[in-house]
Amino acid sequence: MTNEIIIDGKNATMGRLASYSAKQALLGKKVAIVNSEEVVIIGDKRNIAEKYARLVKKGGSSQKGPKIIRTPERILKRVIRGMLPHDKGRGEEALDRIRCYNQIPEEYKETKKIHAGKEKRGKFITLKELVSLIK
Repeated sequence: MTNEIIIDGKNATMGRLASYSAKQALLGKKVAIVNSEEVVIIGDKRNIAEKYARLVKKGGSSQKGPKIIRTPERILKRVIRGMLPHDKGRGEEALDRIRCYNQIPEEYKETKKIHAGKEKRGKFITLKELVSLIK
């Protein structure tokens, strides 16, 4: 059995994808999430965009932080970090085992991927749309 999992994030719900990948990383597997910008957040676009815009506006010192993340792969990795005990050794190691990519890198083009999402109906926003709204 391979020790690496490649997950295609297209149309995957962010919370479910994050909790699955966090659990697999805690079990010792390397997790690569491709197409991070196509991951969706379920809910009203305006409410979600306002929440992230408030975080960006609140911000902090440009020299000390906190630094507000504005790229899709970093937003997803931050959500996964929230589901790990990142202040303990095993959580920090698990976070190091997770990689997020906006597109599919050359090394993963031909490999088998787990398709985590299906077509969504109703209210949702992709991370790509969210980033364009908060910049």
